[in-house]
Amino acid sequence: MAAVSSARQGADRDGPFQLRGNSFTMMVLKVNDPASPDFFTQLAVKVRQAPNFFRNAPVVLDFEELTEDTPRFDIAALVTNLRALYLLPVGFRGGPRAVHEGALAAGLTPMPAGRAAKLESAAPPAAEPQAGAAPIPAPPPEPVYRPALLVTEPVRSGQQIYAEKTDLVITAPVSPGAEVVADGNIHVYGALRGRALAGVSGDTNARIFCHSLEAEVVSVAGLYRVSEDFGNDVLKKPVQIFLRDGYLHMEPQ
Repeated sequence: MAAVSSARQGADRDGPFQLRGNSFTMMVLKVNDPASPDFFTQLAVKVRQAPNFFRNAPVVLDFEELTEDTPRFDIAALVTNLRALYLLPVGFRGGPRAVHEGALAAGLTPMPAGRAAKLESAAPPAAEPQAGAAPIPAPPPEPVYRPALLVTEPVRSGQQIYAEKTDLVITAPVSPGAEVVADGNIHVYGALRGRALAGVSGDTNARIFCHSLEAEVVSVAGLYRVSEDFGNDVLKKPVQIFLRDGYLHMEPQ
């Protein structure tokens, strides 16, 4: 049986493709008023504040605030205008039926509300328990958070490090153009440049700590600030970044 399993795995590796599950961090654009004349004007201002962060970024359109009474709008035109800003709409979630149908027609993929589940093969049916046999204990549930991911080498430009279901601890500098991402907190014991996104699964209690704030973009649970918004009281200083009352705060240490 082991030989057959090994041969099957080898055939899978040598085949023309493999199907695997994976997790990706994507930006969510919450569409509150698609008919507003200021929609793209204000969005363009945001994009210009951090062009490297937004350029060719995959985006999920969130239509959950829209209702059946929302005036009809052209979703295909919305997608085209977003691409003109170098944003790449790939999916959508929420919205009334007409919006759902329009998004599908525009080539967008319906997305789940939370993190997508990993792609797995169908499990074989469980064997019937034999009379008198002791029940097989269920496997323990996966812990909500794992031990922190520790990175001791500098994070170079173009690298992305993702700490899934845990905190990220970096004992070296993060370079411009790098991206560090965590479901939990982010600790950088050095200069934080590039982009730092904590609480990407929605943890509003997540925080970012760094010895020197020089980042292009920082974000906690989807709320972000760009370097142009950093005050002199926190720039190039030890800082912690956190949410309070729905706003992103930066506090010198």
